Amino acid sequence: MGISAKDTGVVFIDPQNDVLSPTGRAWGAVGASVTENRTVENMERIFKAAKERGYEVFISPHYFYPPDKGWKFNGPLETDEIRGGVFERSGQLTLEGFKNSGADWVERFKPYIEDGKTVISSPHKVFGPQTNDLVLQLRKRGISRIILGGMLANMCVESHLREFLEQGFEIAVVKDAVAGPRHPEWGDGYQAAIINYRFLAHMVPSTDEVLELMRRGAGQ
Repeated sequence: MGISAKDTGVVFIDPQNDVLSPTGRAWGAVGASVTENRTVENMERIFKAAKERGYEVFISPHYFYPPDKGWKFNGPLETDEIRGGVFERSGQLTLEGFKNSGADWVERFKPYIEDGKTVISSPHKVFGPQTNDLVLQLRKRGISRIILGGMLANMCVESHLREFLEQGFEIAVVKDAVAGPRHPEWGDGYQAAIINYRFLAHMVPSTDEVLELMRRGAGQ
């Protein structure tokens, strides 16, 4: 897989406080993996390189609105998220209570996300991009190759990876710019994801490796 600023985009899934901040509602499940991988630091390095080297950046956020509590059935993780208020917002047409909430961006990412150039898609509602406009946003900008990272490794990131593959994109999943939950019965989500990435993705580089590829591909 080649990387070039003209047709490669950086896509981050759920760069939000609830899954990347020690104050987030999901930190108990994901904190160890985030810390070990230096996920936040590595995501920021990729954000910075993308902005400096002319790569377009796309965000696929996860939000739950009050009407979503009326869903009649959910999987185990969805149930935990909605019960715990993860990614919760007060409404679709208001930002009341949003700033610095669990659904808000990690503070150190805000200069990159809120620069007026980053594309923020509509929210995905379960795990994958089938329920938002992310693929349309990528296609409209001529993106055919994706550098992928974010949260959670084995859920939303893997679901985005699988759909992107079905849509004909080439994907590099950055292995230390993701993290996953650990559960005493369900297992280690990060390790499960890494196995699947190796079977599915075109590349599974480290942040150091992808930054070097981005450097080489800048201006091309």
